[in-house]
Amino acid sequence: MSSVALTRLQQRLAEAAWGRVPTAERLLAAVLAEGHVLIEDVPGVGKSSLVTRLAQALGVSFQRIQCTPDLLPSDVTGYTYYEPRAQTFTFRPGPVFTHLLLVDEINRTSPKTQASLLEAMEERQVTVDGVVHPLPWPFMVLATENPVEFEGTFPLPEAQLDRFLLRLHLGYPDAAAERAVLQAEGFRQKAPELTPLITPEELGAAVQDAQAVLVGEPVARYALAVVQATRGHDALSLGVSPRGAIAWIRAARALCYLRGEAYVAPDHLRELARDVLAHRVVVRGDRLMHGVTGVSVVEEVLARTPLPGVVPGR
Repeated sequence: MSSVALTRLQQRLAEAAWGRVPTAERLLAAVLAEGHVLIEDVPGVGKSSLVTRLAQALGVSFQRIQCTPDLLPSDVTGYTYYEPRAQTFTFRPGPVFTHLLLVDEINRTSPKTQASLLEAMEERQVTVDGVVHPLPWPFMVLATENPVEFEGTFPLPEAQLDRFLLRLHLGYPDAAAERAVLQAEGFRQKAPELTPLITPEELGAAVQDAQAVLVGEPVARYALAVVQATRGHDALSLGVSPRGAIAWIRAARALCYLRGEAYVAPDHLRELARDVLAHRVVVRGDRLMHGVTGVSVVEEVLARTPLPGVVPGR
């Protein structure tokens, strides 16, 4: 993909994100890293509209699932039904058979239905009645959840969280961006659909190029040191998994590619650590009572892990 196309795509997403440039950059990095994204924030800050605009900019198919407690796994994956006239069983695909799947308020549906996404997110396929159905490429899940409302919700288990490449927090837009939205003509009307900025072939080439960005041995050792430090941390009952370490490197490669840089540096890893690693660790209950969070532990580990080429104490 050309640098001009990348720049236009990032600008398009930044506009959809109400001027949040870092959010747009990370979202596009997740696309190039073939990862899934969990967007965690309060209602009304543009989570769902951002995902819709991403699908339009990429020119891919888009489906949305509104999660409720009575949502069934078959409502996500699809089901097999019997046709009496033909005397055959036919599979009816669910909304998961798309390129970009928005799972809105994922923590409002039951653990059983949440688990129906595990195979799709990890293996890009769905098994129904013993038959494997591959999903199209690209396939990306973007889930949203409200972190301040707990009544009638089901917390995501560690296995589910570990399958999300990034966990993003949008936050409120700045005053200038919010004023522009309020002053826009036809604010309450449906936004017009946007024309795609890239082709599927260009997207596929960009994914390959992004994952070819160089990761030197010192940088890989640094990433491993950070990950291993979380596994032995006394405030955690669960550290970063090998899947999490791989995700960290993939995200860093994609970020470098977006910025036109030739190799991953420790600063890239540090910049993404909060979004990639914090949701993959489990803080012990007694430490939670004292205000310890996954973010604070990750930041502490980063602070005490020496950078490549830096000797502790000097």
